[in-house]
Formats: sequence, C-alpha cells, structure tokens
Amino acid sequence: MAQAELDTRTWVNRNPPQPGRKAPPSEVGVVGWLRANLFSSLGNTLLTLLTAVALYYLVSNLLRWGAQAAWEPVWANRKLMAVGGYPAERLMQPMVVLMLLSLLFGLSAGRWGELMRNLAIGLGVIFAVWMVIPAGSWVQTRMGICLALLVLGALVGSRVAIADRLLTLAWVIFIPIALIMLHGGVTLLGIEWYPWGAGVPSNLYGGLLLTSLLTVLGITLSFPIGVALALGRRSELPAIKYFCIAYIELIRGVPLISLLFMAMVVLPLFLPAGMTNPAGVTRAVVAITLFSAAYLAETVRGGLQAVPRGQYEAADAVGLGGWQKLRLIVLPQALRAVIPAIVGQFIGLFKDTSLVALVGLSDFLNVSRSILVQPAWSQIPGGITHEVYLSVAAVYLIFSFGMSWASRRLETRLGVGQR
Repeated sequence: MAQAELDTRTWVNRNPPQPGRKAPPSEVGVVGWLRANLFSSLGNTLLTLLTAVALYYLVSNLLRWGAQAAWEPVWANRKLMAVGGYPAERLMQPMVVLMLLSLLFGLSAGRWGELMRNLAIGLGVIFAVWMVIPAGSWVQTRMGICLALLVLGALVGSRVAIADRLLTLAWVIFIPIALIMLHGGVTLLGIEWYPWGAGVPSNLYGGLLLTSLLTVLGITLSFPIGVALALGRRSELPAIKYFCIAYIELIRGVPLISLLFMAMVVLPLFLPAGMTNPAGVTRAVVAITLFSAAYLAETVRGGLQAVPRGQYEAADAVGLGGWQKLRLIVLPQALRAVIPAIVGQFIGLFKDTSLVALVGLSDFLNVSRSILVQPAWSQIPGGITHEVYLSVAAVYLIFSFGMSWASRRLETRLGVGQR
C-alpha cells in the first residue's frame, strides 16, 4: 500500500492538474444554441434557411398590408364589438363587474401563488394598454381603476392570510352577482330591486361580452355535471349507470347546432304551465352546458380509469369512506391526469359559442359581421373584410392562447407528465 501511494504521488507531481478552460464560443451562448438547434446538420440548415425566407416574405407582406389597411371601421365600432347592443348609458354596470373581477384576481394572485399571479399580470397588461391608447377619458379612467384594484388585491392577498375556502366562496358568489349587475337588478320572491332603473334585456347583450358570458357559464355549469356523469357511468347501480350512458351517447351523437335549435324551440315545452319562456341567452347556455358536460364526462372518465387500482385499495386500507376516497384520493389524481384534455375542450367551447349567431344571438363574430354592411364604409377601396376578420381572429387567438398558457403553467406546477 505504501509503494502504491508513493507511485500515485509521484504521478501527480509529474502530471499536475491543468486549470479548467472555458468551453469554445461555438458551443455555448447564442452561437451554441443556434448551432445545436438550427444548424446541427445539412438538412436542418437548409430547412432553417427556407423557413427564414418564407417567414420574411410572410411577415414583410403582412406588415406592408397592415400599414395601408383601413382600421378605422374596427376602431369606430369598438363598443359594438365589446358589448354589442348593450345601452351606452348603462356601461357602468359591466364596468363594475370588471372591477370586481380585477379585485378577485388580485386577491387570488396574492394568495394562490404563481399561476394566478401570471394570469393577473396578463390582465394588468391589458388594463395598462387600454390606459395608454386614446380610447377616451371614460375608458382610460376606468381601466386605471381596474389596474389599481388588481394591484391592491395582490398586496392584500400577499399580506393577509385569507382562508382558501373564503376566497373560493367569493369566486362562486361572484357569478350570480355579475349576472345581477349586468341585468341591472333582480326580482326575488316578488321583491324587485333595480337601482339603475329598468333591467337590461339579455337580447341586448352582444359582442365579446356575450361570448365571454356564454363561455364562463358553460364551463362553470358543465364541469360539475360532467364529473357527476363520469362517476355515474362507473356506478354499480344500473339505473344511474345506464341513464348516464344514455345521456352521454345521445348528446355526443348530435352536433351542437342541433341542440341550440332544440333549446330555442323545444325547451319551453318542458316548463311548467304559466312560466315565462326563458330568454334566448338562457336557452343557449342550457344547450352549451348540456353539450359540454357530455364530452367532459368522457374526458373525466378517462382520468378515472388512469388512477391505479392500488390507490383505491390504499384508501380502503386506511379506512376512508366512499366520499372521502373520491374527494381526497381519486378525483385529484384523475383530474390532474386530464388537465390538457379539459383545457382543450374549454378552448373549443369558447370558439364554439360563435354558433349562437345561427339562432339569432349577436356574439362577437356576429356583431363583427354587421360592421361589413354598414353604409359608412362602403366606399373604402377593397372593402374592410380582411381588417374585421383579422381583428376577430386576433381576439380569439389571445384568449385561446391565454387559456392554453395557463394550462401549461398548471401542468408544470402539478408535475403532470413527470415521475
């Protein structure tokens, strides 16, 4: 051992360790990234060059056209695209709803961490943009108030220990409050409360307001129904099981537009005698909810099947009851596994709301079409079709990308796809 140790020391003395050297510039930094991802081989280099040329011509032509396009019709009809036929003198009501939403987002961002914080930042950027662009002092002032409430809520949420249940309850209560605010009041148990005067009929809702309303109500109502249908389809009680199977297969077997037409025509036949027929918006919400719930049920059922059998056995071994096992063990794992599919369905639901135009409702896409037939813009050379539809596509893209981005952040936070 002594001789071996001596030989080792002799070798080290004769071959002292060399100081570390930096990696070649071509392997690190921007140059290294480009070489590894875009120019790693002859084929990748050719593909990168062809893609760069195609993007150059596409972007340059798009920017050239955008500089010469007639954007005035879109800007002049921004109120129509935002709220449709909602009375201009009552716009403070949806603005109050937006202020409450800003405050709730701020509180949630301060309390629930990174995901809600990122969503709140995105919402704050939108408010800041509307504060800068010349949309009028009325809009700019209200957007500033919304931004201030968002920041205030975030500060309060980060410093005050608000119970999660209380904050969740606030979100649940917010939906009926928002509906009452948009309508301008409520009639409950024969008592009328309309502080702003007469209520605003729902047939005046339109534009992005109606699209957002249908999407939020459709998602909120269809989610618990879909989960219940998924659980019912796996039930051991034949009556519940086959009822859920029949409902899911029946609804999935027909297109959404047929359900919308049936809701407009058939739904009043199921109401008690003497009951007032529901408004068109209510009927559309019913059709969208029933349609989305059936598809969501199959998505959740796939998540339930992905939960290992050992999880059920472990829950039984520790003495958990049926509801506790479902709430604490099974559903969290099942929903976590199908987050991408659920969010993808919600994005599809957001875009499918454009079908309500076929049953007479003025959603975002429908009111945008009405701009094309306004006589004031008939003299513009080449028309304004491209400008209007590009604006509509941009709004749909922003909202859809925001939902997809939030989904990816949630997947990362929950470790979906990681072991």
